[in-house]
Amino acid sequence: MKYRRLGRTGLKVSEISLGSWLTYGKTVEDNIAEKTIHKAYELGINFFDSANVYERGEGERVMAAALKEYPRESYVITTKAFWPMGEGPNDRGLSRKHVTEQLHASLKRMKLDYVDIFYCHRYDPETPVEETLRTIDDLVRQGKILYAGVSEWTAAQIEEAMRVADKYLLNRIVVNQPVYNMVNRYIENEVIPVSEKYGVGQVVFSPLAQGVLTGKYKGGKVPEDSRAANDSTNRFISKFMNDDVYSKVEKLEGVANDLNITLPELALAWILRQENVASALIGASKPEQVEQNVKAIDVTLSTDILEKIEGILA
Repeated sequence: MKYRRLGRTGLKVSEISLGSWLTYGKTVEDNIAEKTIHKAYELGINFFDSANVYERGEGERVMAAALKEYPRESYVITTKAFWPMGEGPNDRGLSRKHVTEQLHASLKRMKLDYVDIFYCHRYDPETPVEETLRTIDDLVRQGKILYAGVSEWTAAQIEEAMRVADKYLLNRIVVNQPVYNMVNRYIENEVIPVSEKYGVGQVVFSPLAQGVLTGKYKGGKVPEDSRAANDSTNRFISKFMNDDVYSKVEKLEGVANDLNITLPELALAWILRQENVASALIGASKPEQVEQNVKAIDVTLSTDILEKIEGILA
């Protein structure tokens, strides 16, 4: 495994990380999830991602339980808050009340004293950024959070957070978790430049576009055991299911074949070409997928290959 610094922090995370969204706690049986997490750890992955909203805490529980046998200092684990966790008016968002209560609930589920990274799972227009950052700052000082992050915040929102943190001498955010892959590159124009300016690293999710960049959906076919065939997850992948994407995938697979690597290896190596990306977050449902995906860290794409890929994607 190879490791990168998370933004300008001293924290080093594996280039490939493992998440629990749409997998652990529901669609993947607990014993298979445990084997998958153990395989990731054995392969050198030290970065594990979850959130309170993933199956209402079950994703956190399964992931933390599987990691329990390893020394706590040997892995980095995350959680998040923003999305509704109940029907009440204060059961969502980034208010001091919700963030504090949700962090404590996550720690209780995971049986941990602290999380390494706490993410604001989206931007909350109804809560002042100062209130949220001051709450996180307090929790950092209490030793319950080590680093602060955000997910899917715009460049302007990241800049706002930096201004507020510096004005009130609060802990800065150090990581952003956006979607990023070969068919969704929106962060390249503004988010990455602003993040580089402030020392914020990217930990990107959906690096394989919900499985589209594995080639399994070529020509619009939908395997019975795939996410696209699952009513609870197909809404996340439907936007990638079109002829334009299928055509690109077919051409990209040709590039991968010429390099004697798999399409997922090509897609992950392409992401890791970005210096601002600290880690690519995969969602494996079986150990074999982790074994395949980590091979990407040894793939170096030449300038000629990157230009050829750009021609396909453009």
